[in-house]
Amino acid sequence: MKSTGVKFGWILFLFVALWSQHSLAQEAPFQLNPGDKALNFKSVDQNGETFELYEALKKGPVVLMFYRGFWCPHCNKQLSQMEDSLNFITEKGGIVVAVTPEQPESVQKTVDKTGASFKILYDQDLAIMNTYHVAFKLEEAILEKYNNWGIDLAVTNGDNGPNLPVPATYIIGQNKKILYAFFDPDYKKRATVGKILQNL
Repeated sequence: MKSTGVKFGWILFLFVALWSQHSLAQEAPFQLNPGDKALNFKSVDQNGETFELYEALKKGPVVLMFYRGFWCPHCNKQLSQMEDSLNFITEKGGIVVAVTPEQPESVQKTVDKTGASFKILYDQDLAIMNTYHVAFKLEEAILEKYNNWGIDLAVTNGDNGPNLPVPATYIIGQNKKILYAFFDPDYKKRATVGKILQNL
């Protein structure tokens, strides 16, 4: 009877261990579509200020972007372009917010590289990324390549681990519905400022 209890204990331990490894990013990413309801979320930006989606929507539509990290040149290019065109977006009432799995100290590196003045949110435990179905876990082979390139996600992402977002962009209307969706697993492809302005 004792051995059965020990065996059960080990099975329970292994189950919990495996579950904890997959609890951050559990499902394959998929696109939300225009007309879908955007769920609320809250986080803290690079200036220590709280951002809540539904509160922001009271002021205007929100351009919600997901980016991978300061080490990603495609992300830096997109964020820099958004900053360069920020006046055009705000003139249309738009509010830009970017979400990332990288830790706050890494977020500051992104700000330094891109000059971004819009809100950038550290997504603790991938809560926002999972809510919007953009999170995925890197395969070991790709993670090894990243490490060889000097990209250590254990450092940049901390507890978020080797999880990244599809670099999707959503425009969310004041009625809490998605107005525009860009979603492409190819990380080199991004929503253009022109398309965002067209759909605001």
